[in-house]
Amino acid sequence: MKIFSSARPPSRLLGSAPILLSALLVAAACVPDEPEPREAVEAAARSPESERRAPPYVDSTFPIEESLRRFREAIGPETEGLSGGAPSRDALVESFVAALAASDTAAFADMLMTREEFGWLYYPHTRFTAPPYAQAPALLWFQIESGTSRGLGRLLQRHGGTELVLVGYRCAPEPLIEERNNIWEECVLRIDPPESEPVETRLFGSILERNGVFKFVSYTNDF
Repeated sequence: MKIFSSARPPSRLLGSAPILLSALLVAAACVPDEPEPREAVEAAARSPESERRAPPYVDSTFPIEESLRRFREAIGPETEGLSGGAPSRDALVESFVAALAASDTAAFADMLMTREEFGWLYYPHTRFTAPPYAQAPALLWFQIESGTSRGLGRLLQRHGGTELVLVGYRCAPEPLIEERNNIWEECVLRIDPPESEPVETRLFGSILERNGVFKFVSYTNDF
């Protein structure tokens, strides 16, 4: 049983990594200025509803290969591996609970897949690159980002800064294997909130595992 409170800030694992939580406003070939990572997370925490944006314009005449090339051209040089995150799935979940108790927005940023990691390491190996699920990277990233913005804001409003007891958690028995990526889905935490009965709930989305590093794909949750 792990007990975390706002008096115990989470540890930093494997350095730090930026996070971009502003939604894409234009096609992947043209990317607007982005807020700083901490500012983006704090904005989502203050008012998740205000973070809603119109989806990016995506030219459906482009094949997936060209859409990905344009997306990558916009996000910059290739990244070779995940930064930040945690060395194990258990450590990632425990850091998440600690960050929630401390309302530590910087820690939430460190644990989340970045846009660069999405474009270079995650998206190319997903089912969304081929029919019948084919979806342009700019649009899929927008959907992931929107779910994170709303989910994290609501999560911090409900549980941020409060003592939280993690009784346990479970994910799907086996990961979804996509080339070098293992995707842990259906993760549910059993928590014991103050002055209420233990409950099982989804507080984040899938977990990406790559070369021994674990990060959250999104903070989409049940709230």
